[in-house]
Amino acid sequence: MSLNRRQVSLAAVAALPLALSGVGTAQASQRHRTLYIAGDSTAAQKYADAAPETGWGMALPFFLHKQLPVSNHAVNGRSSKSFVDEGRLDVILAAIRPGDLLLVQFAHNDEKVADPTRYTEPWSTYQDYLRLYIDGARARGARPVLATAVERRKFDAAGNAVPTHGDYPAAMRALAQEERVALLDVQALSLALWQRIGVEGTKTYFNWTATEQDNTHFNPPGAIAVARLVAGELLRTRVLAPQDVRRLGEEIPQSWITWPQAAA
Repeated sequence: MSLNRRQVSLAAVAALPLALSGVGTAQASQRHRTLYIAGDSTAAQKYADAAPETGWGMALPFFLHKQLPVSNHAVNGRSSKSFVDEGRLDVILAAIRPGDLLLVQFAHNDEKVADPTRYTEPWSTYQDYLRLYIDGARARGARPVLATAVERRKFDAAGNAVPTHGDYPAAMRALAQEERVALLDVQALSLALWQRIGVEGTKTYFNWTATEQDNTHFNPPGAIAVARLVAGELLRTRVLAPQDVRRLGEEIPQSWITWPQAAA
């Protein structure tokens, strides 16, 4: 008799060493959970040579209690496919532990049809790759969480914020429902936020400088705003409890954002 994918995942969880189940449960419950981020440049850690560009993952810890540290593995230019193919998901899965969270946001680079190393088709390969994150987290007793891709800054002639991610958000929503995975609808929320802020106001949230007009990546105010959306969704979906989050209604000083020197 052959096993389907879900049965294999459940079997992997059941096969965890006794130290991680039963007697080991008490020890696991005393260890602080970690929230891992797998994603692209919109979430990634930025360094001094990229300032003021800021990934929303850099601001997320401001909205979470210190007992829930963030391990940000998001990297510029990666898609759900290239992140896996480069072994980056393997690095997370080697470190993740029962009770941890794996937050997954991809689409920006999955959309690049001309690049076979990154492109995925929304209703087939994109979902297939996302399942690797879901199954990998579950097999290790961690909880996968999907986040639709944050929207770019794009407006039509009438000043309406325009979606840019095609079918990818819908494909992720459908997969989340099918797999019964918590979904953070950052795409819809960010699109609504850019609409409220408007054409000119949103320039102060994206990486617009004297030499660059970047409508994809954020500066500190934009990263803080998106991180607030992410934290709010983690609370709304009950992935996190009220005691896990903080400052959702407070202003976060831009000075809290820092850009370390990149490692040699």
